[in-house]
Amino acid sequence: MSALPETLVQQLAQHFGKRFSTAEAIRTHHGHDESHFPDALPDGVVWPHSTAEVVDIVNLCRAHRVPLIPFGVGSSLEGHVLATHGGISLDMSEMNQVLAIHAEDMDAVVQPGLTRKALNAALHGSGLFFPIDPGADASLGGMTATRASGTNAVRYGTMRENVLALEVVLADGRVIRTGGRARKSSAGYDLTRLFVGSEGTLGVITEVTVRLHPLPEAVSAATCSFPDVASAVQTVIQTIQLGVPVARIELLDALTVHSVNRFSKTSLREAPMLVFEFHGSPASVEEQAQTVQELARDNGGEDFEWATRPEDRTRLWQARHDVYFAGLNLQPGCRAVTTDVCVPISRLAEAIAGTQQDIADSGLTAPVVGHVGDGNFHVLILTDPDNPDQIARAEALGRRIVERALALDGTCTGEHGIGLGKRDFLVAEHGEGVAVMVSLKAALDPLNLMNPGKIVPTTDC
Repeated sequence: MSALPETLVQQLAQHFGKRFSTAEAIRTHHGHDESHFPDALPDGVVWPHSTAEVVDIVNLCRAHRVPLIPFGVGSSLEGHVLATHGGISLDMSEMNQVLAIHAEDMDAVVQPGLTRKALNAALHGSGLFFPIDPGADASLGGMTATRASGTNAVRYGTMRENVLALEVVLADGRVIRTGGRARKSSAGYDLTRLFVGSEGTLGVITEVTVRLHPLPEAVSAATCSFPDVASAVQTVIQTIQLGVPVARIELLDALTVHSVNRFSKTSLREAPMLVFEFHGSPASVEEQAQTVQELARDNGGEDFEWATRPEDRTRLWQARHDVYFAGLNLQPGCRAVTTDVCVPISRLAEAIAGTQQDIADSGLTAPVVGHVGDGNFHVLILTDPDNPDQIARAEALGRRIVERALALDGTCTGEHGIGLGKRDFLVAEHGEGVAVMVSLKAALDPLNLMNPGKIVPTTDC
């Protein structure tokens, strides 16, 4: 039986028909993500088709004091979509239209349920692309809400740099527009950046204006194996400090490469590896590659193995994006306690070396992979979900990794976001800034109905 007020159930059923459901299978799907946290099911799920319908849902939930949790595709890793206080899951997947493409200005206006791959498919033939690539085919609204980045961030930035404007429904039902299509503005507070990374706690994103980029004239990818992780990381540091404009630099430790070979049926050399991608004119791509190859050789790296054909690059990057599932496949039936941190590039070698020692000391299996061109790396700590001791050791390992990153002037999360998993580290990172975040939350959502329990400490609904 639904825990929702009967009047609300009747109103939602009347307004949305089959686009409102309290079926257990539907609720289960929306109370689960890719994190290791226990499922937390919403009491109902609604699929809006327009901003006006989102306003109606927000107003109904506020009238009945029912929490509201925006849902994209459920690919988050820190429990963002879990309905820890019950309530309504707002599935944005049917608001998935490209509203406008302004090729001359290199921007596009999209609904939040559109995925990044669907946007790039719509851009086919325009000479433009949207570069933010977190691996999963995530929704643009979810990527905005979590301030996503991914493999291309070293050259093209994160969602923070690539969102120009938003339309947002606030907790009181007001619809606001933040920013505009101009490439810069000095007009008032930067509300766009306030909602980018807000994880659904301040309002519901109903429209996103994103920056587009020209497709590079030439693209080439290569892998390079190293005798150890330290040598690979030193190559990364030197590449960035020299100002080589690489598009992607990814690190896979030997265990990760082994898992990728098993899962994706590749035949990569099972040693610490960097994966590069170079964008630009044919001449600039060649120059970048030669410079990085020389740096790699000086650090004991093997000769580059090239993937120049589009299908080879696609296969290579798909294998990279599948490392999460490849890692899980190392221990069938396991769950993963994931963590990601980001440190200044000069501290990257120290951070990864310390992490590797922590993993060895823990006795746990934990592949390391990273978007190391911007100092961001991830650890996939494999655990038996039925073994409380192992889960406790995994969580302790995650804490040590984060504490070291903070001590090195880094951040507790480079791209996964806070959600449920990183709340305890916010005060250590931001100090009194957390009190300011709490004040903003209270001002915009005084009833604490917008994705409660995420990011900042608040009074329960």
